[in-house]
Amino acid sequence: MDLDELRQRMARLEGRPVDTATVPVHPALAGLVTPRVGGVYGVDAASLVLTLLSGPSAAGAWCGVVGCPDLGVAAAAEAGIDLSRLVLVPQVDEAWWEVVAALVDALAVVVVRPPARVAPKDAARLTARLRSRQTVLVVWGEWPRCDARLSLVSSDWAGVGHGHGRLRSRRAVIEACTDVTVTRRREVWLPGDDLVSRPVQERPVQERPARAPVRSVS
Repeated sequence: MDLDELRQRMARLEGRPVDTATVPVHPALAGLVTPRVGGVYGVDAASLVLTLLSGPSAAGAWCGVVGCPDLGVAAAAEAGIDLSRLVLVPQVDEAWWEVVAALVDALAVVVVRPPARVAPKDAARLTARLRSRQTVLVVWGEWPRCDARLSLVSSDWAGVGHGHGRLRSRRAVIEACTDVTVTRRREVWLPGDDLVSRPVQERPVQERPARAPVRSVS
């Protein structure tokens, strides 16, 4: 049984509707998480926000980001996010819930950074709205219940020496934990030297050239 089958079985046991439609996912996250419409997905780092958004955005989906003033537009563009289909609401005061609900009604994927602790009953009402609107919610921070959570376990930058150089690439370990506590990990370039995020692949073993047969000298 794979993760999707297990999630669907748990949903049936709990009497929750089973959503089967998915949104595209970045190759660096393929196999770790499969975002489904109506689902809630937690992250703990800005790089994971951008990577998770880049999949549906590259496929033409409209996306929104609420309450994340330090999420850079330049970084979003480098991650492959289409800025012409990105709605940014950096600062939200007491109208946070109203803004989020409005974007959920209009967009395919919405990223939120809650300004305060979210009560389970409020999260449940928003989840019901997500399912009726076929929208994906990405939460940067804490949330009462998520279908899956992505965490940046470790991160090592390369390119800077003793007081010189520049950051070129980052090798990171991402952990995905589902709502049924199934955990997976993957090592990825976030990004690589070419500014592309992808799974870390082992270097192929170089085959040694075959030696010419030794002829005896008579």
